[in-house]
Amino acid sequence: MPNNHQNEVWVFAEIQDGTLQDVSLELCGKAAQLAEKLDVKVSAVLLKEEDASDAAALTDKLIRCGADYVYLLEHKTLAQYRTQPYAFAVVGLIKKYKPQIFLFGATPLGRDLAPRIASEVRTGLTADCTDLQIENVTEKDGTLHPNLLLQIRPAFGGNIVATIVNYDQRPQMATVREGVMPLKEYPQRSGGVIRESAVLDDETLFCVEVIKRTIEKRKLNLKGTKVVVAGGAGVGSKENFDLLFTLAETLGGAVGASRAAVDCGFAGAEHQIGQTGTTVRPALYIACGISGAIQHRVGMQDSAKIIAVNTDKDAPIFSIAHYGIVGDLRQVVPMLIQAFKER
Repeated sequence: MPNNHQNEVWVFAEIQDGTLQDVSLELCGKAAQLAEKLDVKVSAVLLKEEDASDAAALTDKLIRCGADYVYLLEHKTLAQYRTQPYAFAVVGLIKKYKPQIFLFGATPLGRDLAPRIASEVRTGLTADCTDLQIENVTEKDGTLHPNLLLQIRPAFGGNIVATIVNYDQRPQMATVREGVMPLKEYPQRSGGVIRESAVLDDETLFCVEVIKRTIEKRKLNLKGTKVVVAGGAGVGSKENFDLLFTLAETLGGAVGASRAAVDCGFAGAEHQIGQTGTTVRPALYIACGISGAIQHRVGMQDSAKIIAVNTDKDAPIFSIAHYGIVGDLRQVVPMLIQAFKER
C-alpha cells in the first residue's frame, strides 16, 4: 500500500492486558468526525508484542469504531509498556506519515507517552481535553488559519473553559478524558492494516526494566453502571449521603457526586461527575441536592432518563431533568427506597 497517508487524523490505540481501552475506541469515533470535516482518513496506531494471535481481533475492533487504517507495529520488546521504546517507535511513524492530528487517551499511559512524543517532534500538547472541534481561526493580526483543531478543556479548577489552538506545528496533539466522547461501533465497516517495523535494538531505549507489574482493580466504575444516584452540596452531610448509597444499592447502581459535594468531604474524588470528573451516560440518573451548574451538567446530561430532587424549584438541574421532584431529599429518598423495595 503506498505511503500517501499524510495529514491523517491519528489515534493511539492503548492496550491493557490484551484489551483495547474504551477511551481509544471513543477517540476513533471522534477522529472520524474530525476527519470527515477535513476530508482525510483516520488511522489508529497499535503497538504490541509480536506473534500475538489477537492482532486481527484488535485491528478489526478499531476499524469498526471509526479507523480507516491501522498501523500495526509488533515487536517482542513491546509486550510491556515502557516510555522510551514506545515513544521511539511512534515518533518514527509520525516522521514517515506526517499526520496533522494525533489523539491520546488521558490515561496514565497516555499522559506519560504523549508529552515525550510531543517534545521529540517539537509540537504542542493539550492535556485532558473534554471536546475537540475543527474551525477556521483568525489571529488578532488578521491571519486566517483554516481547519485548525480546537482543543477544549477546563481550566482554573473547572471555573472556565479554555480553547487552545496550535497555529504552526504538526501534528496537533491532545490527550482526551475517558467517557467524554460516545463510543460507537459499526459492524459493517471495513479498513486496512498497514504492518510497520522499527529497529528497537538500541540499549539506551531499555534503561528501564519492568521487574513486576501490579494492577489494582478499579473500586468504582461509574461509567459502566446503568443507574447512578448522585448527590451535591445540597445533601448537607456525609451522613445524608448514606441515603444515596442505600438507594443506589436498592437499584443496583453506583453513587456519584458533584464537585461541590466532594469538596465538602461528603464523598471521595472517585465519585466525582462533571467537567473535572467522570462523564456518565446511564439509563437512569437521579440527582439529589444538585443545583445543576454547567460544570456538572456536561458530565451527565446525556443520561437516558434524569430524575432531579431539589428544594429549589428554580434550580438549573430541572431544565434538563425528565422528572423533577421539589422536596427535601431526606424525605423523598426514603420514599423512593421503600417504593423500589416493594416493587
